Amino acid sequence: MSEHKRDLPKQEDAPKSIEGAQKSTSSSWKRLLAKKWVFPAMYMAAAAIILTVMWVYQGAGTLTSDKTGPDTTQSGTVTDSVTGQDAVATNANQETMQWPFKDKNELDVVLHFFDNKAANDVRQAAMVEYGDTFTPHIGMDFARPDNQTFDVMAVMSGKVTTVQKDPIVGHLIEISHSNGLVSVYQSLSEVNVAKDAEVKKGDVIAKAGRNELEKEQGVHLHFELRQGQGGPAVNPENYITEQ
Repeated sequence: MSEHKRDLPKQEDAPKSIEGAQKSTSSSWKRLLAKKWVFPAMYMAAAAIILTVMWVYQGAGTLTSDKTGPDTTQSGTVTDSVTGQDAVATNANQETMQWPFKDKNELDVVLHFFDNKAANDVRQAAMVEYGDTFTPHIGMDFARPDNQTFDVMAVMSGKVTTVQKDPIVGHLIEISHSNGLVSVYQSLSEVNVAKDAEVKKGDVIAKAGRNELEKEQGVHLHFELRQGQGGPAVNPENYITEQ
């Protein structure tokens, strides 16, 4: 009987020990959660997990898009993944500049553009004498060997910005182009265009004539290219590639 009584306390101690462990664990969590840094840390961890999931999802979407989109080779050929056909990528053709007449072989260059980097004799040959003054020639003059007139054409498409008669250079036309250049035509006759008119490349705008400044050259065309309205003159041979 005494042995049985000695066993009873031992059986009652076990649940008391478990309950105490539970209370100890619960109090430890309460102390941990009571700290100020716990909730921010948990929030940052949750945000990091969400961002990681989103990044993985977006990466998978990009790979899918790359596989279904068109493939471009180094040669500029685009392959359509749906049709399997190749399409060559092309840029819009940019309009080139022609000479202000139909056939350059039928005309002579009677006065060249003044190039300050050229040899001394070449620079002297590109000077214009008017009265007692010598002035650098900032254009190119063209004439037929038989001193006959010829059609003057627009070198590019553009808008006519000036049409007038000058007592020194004669009838003149200026055309502004989309590339920023302005073409100037002087020593004209039979002008066919008016100010603000739109012209196309190769349109006949006038005929070659005479002027006071270069009267010794007879019937000819004085042609200039300028960088903008009233801007500096440039050598036409550096801009016109068509022969």
